Amino acid sequence: MILNAKIPSGPLADKWDSHCFQSKLVNPANKRKYNVIVVGSGLAGASAAATLAELGYNVSCFTIQDSPRRAHSIAAQGGINAAKNYQNDGDSIFRLFYDTIKGGDFRSREANVYRLAQVSNNIIDQCVAQGVPFAREYGGQLANRSFGGAQVSRTFYARGQTGQQLLLGAYSSLSRQIKLGKVTMFTRREMLDLVLEDGQARGIIVRNLITGELEQYGGHAVVLATGGYGNAFYLSTNAMASNVTAAFRAYKRGAMMANPCYVQIHPTCIPVHGDYQSKLTLMSESLRNDGRVWVPKKKGDNRPPADILENERDYYLEQKYPSFGNLVPRDVASRNAKEQCDLGKGVGETNLAVYLDFDEAIARDGQATIMKKYGNLFQMYEKITDKNPLTEPMMIYPAVHYTMGGLWVDYDLMSTIPGLFVLGEANFSDHGANRLGASALMQGLADGYFILPYTIGNYLAKTSHDQVQVGGDAFTEAQQQADSKLNQLLALKGKRTVDDFHKELGALLWDECGMARNKVGLQRALTKIPEIRAEFWSNGLVTGQGAEFNQTLERAGRVADFLEFGEIMVHDALAREESCGCHLREESQTAENEALRDDDKFSYVAAWQYQGQDTAPKLHKEELSFENVTPSQRSYK
Repeated sequence: MILNAKIPSGPLADKWDSHCFQSKLVNPANKRKYNVIVVGSGLAGASAAATLAELGYNVSCFTIQDSPRRAHSIAAQGGINAAKNYQNDGDSIFRLFYDTIKGGDFRSREANVYRLAQVSNNIIDQCVAQGVPFAREYGGQLANRSFGGAQVSRTFYARGQTGQQLLLGAYSSLSRQIKLGKVTMFTRREMLDLVLEDGQARGIIVRNLITGELEQYGGHAVVLATGGYGNAFYLSTNAMASNVTAAFRAYKRGAMMANPCYVQIHPTCIPVHGDYQSKLTLMSESLRNDGRVWVPKKKGDNRPPADILENERDYYLEQKYPSFGNLVPRDVASRNAKEQCDLGKGVGETNLAVYLDFDEAIARDGQATIMKKYGNLFQMYEKITDKNPLTEPMMIYPAVHYTMGGLWVDYDLMSTIPGLFVLGEANFSDHGANRLGASALMQGLADGYFILPYTIGNYLAKTSHDQVQVGGDAFTEAQQQADSKLNQLLALKGKRTVDDFHKELGALLWDECGMARNKVGLQRALTKIPEIRAEFWSNGLVTGQGAEFNQTLERAGRVADFLEFGEIMVHDALAREESCGCHLREESQTAENEALRDDDKFSYVAAWQYQGQDTAPKLHKEELSFENVTPSQRSYK
């Protein structure tokens, strides 16, 4: 299979506009004849469903939650990037493009990233019009703050609740279309399979999570906006319900999985505190605007932080990266935190934490100012840890947060299956090997509000608008396969819970395919994962029935998919014999222990094709070309 990204010709700044003009259109009278399925109701899914409906399409939107408002997008804290240059500090569309390309360690497409920077400004206008309560300066102008990987202030925010406020804006637009009858909302449904007719995506099979019933839905196109796969590691900042199932089932139907080993490790998370912990909590990167990261200079120094004098502290990010200091990108901050802990300078009960200290900022700006910026974050931290960041430093440590990999898509956001479009974190397209902070919300809303509504028309205009008939052979076969898998899971009556297998897989992936990897460890993981999977199918325990509300069955299906998907992640990491982003291949690093890319051999997108059960996937490569930037060794010093 040849990967055709369909990148338009011409100058970088003109590609998107010319592509929109050259794309085919669906006239308003015909739009009402097309049905589009949107799976997911987070920022990407809700914005896409609302916008497509407003254009005139009939939309069916599916969510595993009881309301679109509970999508994991609500958990995003710090902000959303845009190149408005309100601070007059030198920002521009090209600078946002360059920072994003560089932040991703030159492993993303120029054309996609430039388009993202172009439409970023439209997102802010759209959200302000919806009433999103962005922070404002004294004079009323929208406020901006700094984020990692940039030397300008371009991040718009609503205290530490930006994701929640943006999702409420998208939800209000979605609710309007539901009221008008253009969107039909299906809550508490989980997609179990994709239906193909004549090689095109024509529908989905879902399970009603309340009744257990399997249902068929047809459409002229299917849009996946189902988030990332970070929960493969078990412990992550993702919501417990976040999973890979929808994307993975599409992969098994022929959609390629791109760069699955690219996983973002966020440096600012509350450290692990026990063996029975089920998830981790993110503390916004925005805290690094005012918080200073440090560890004791002396190994094994377990004194209270207040007893450690200033000259006994190692502000290692400020010393190592003077230009960016505490605002280095997430991958750099994460690797350095791990390095300090590996050197024996970690703090806390586990010695797997570093300090994030606000003493200086409080003395400089006053407690009221700091609480105005970060109050809800401080309250959340205190509620979880029973420690007050106003009186003692936060303790933080890196954790799995976001996945840059995902289903491969072309410039139109269409996968290798015609008619299957993939948005937001579920695709691979914009972030390369590392996502800069505040760019996830930007990408999700760009895809949903301003990109898919143009590109899906180009596909639908070439597609018959005859009604898609559910119940046909393709739908029946897909439903039978989904039902068969559920029955296999229900037959598991062993002695180990599915969560126990998930923990074992997650620990293995974190140790061997996390921040640091090497060939021996990755090969060990490839041997171990099939063993875990075999025991899951022989000794796993699933209780209850299929025709009922059964969360054990839900988790079992997701863990079964993670047990297969984890192997693809390791294959990808093993094949990429270079370091890039947060993915430190121990055999490939500079003399200063920084990530060392190999552009001659690995300047490509790795796209993996399903080859069958228990068979290694096949690697396809989309070569990356850089005509407007020159890949270089990243430096934030």
